[in-house]
Amino acid sequence: MPTLILVRHGRSTANTGGVLAGWTPGVALDERGTAQAAALPGRLRDIPLAAAVTSPLQRCRETLAPLAAARPGLPLHTDERMGECHYGDWSGRKLAELNDEPLMAVVQQHPSAAAFPGGESIRAMQARAVEAVRDWNERIEREHGPDAVYLMCSHGDLIKSVVADALGLHLDHFQRIHVDPCSVTAIRYTRLRPYLLRLGDTGELTGLAPHEDAPGAGDSAVGGGAGAP
Repeated sequence: MPTLILVRHGRSTANTGGVLAGWTPGVALDERGTAQAAALPGRLRDIPLAAAVTSPLQRCRETLAPLAAARPGLPLHTDERMGECHYGDWSGRKLAELNDEPLMAVVQQHPSAAAFPGGESIRAMQARAVEAVRDWNERIEREHGPDAVYLMCSHGDLIKSVVADALGLHLDHFQRIHVDPCSVTAIRYTRLRPYLLRLGDTGELTGLAPHEDAPGAGDSAVGGGAGAP
């Protein structure tokens, strides 16, 4: 079965603004995110990609634009199932404000029971994402063979949920996983089990230095955070 490369979109204006973007329209990459996207083709230069699939949201499409320009023959597809979690009434609100919501403790400690008002549950988000990955695995293998590699550009919480599924982790553990903006996560799927080859690889070590969004004793950054400064 194919190898999947999951790329989180580059840093966005919502990330730096401390806003939970969700499906809010018009959320673009900021200056650093644009630079991260520009560096992506070089980071992937040795990987023969059979296809690329993207979330329909602007920040993901902007992240893949330099890669598509560098590889004009690369098939590029859009799949709504890889779009951000539908945060409903939480969308567009400041994360600092959302921290005071009683639901936040459930999102952090018992996410399999968390459902966003006016939106979807984290459980439903994971289900659609995993279904999309399995569908694309079958399609890529059918069209390009079992050793093919393909890419999906998506969002922090969604990528974490796919990784949890690949590792056989209960969804309640997915907040222990962290992926920075424009990081690369690679999963090799086989007939019997998936293998996690890379997790949140940014191609640099600056993300390991202490910074505001670094995983620590506090809660996980809902939506994924802004990464290293």
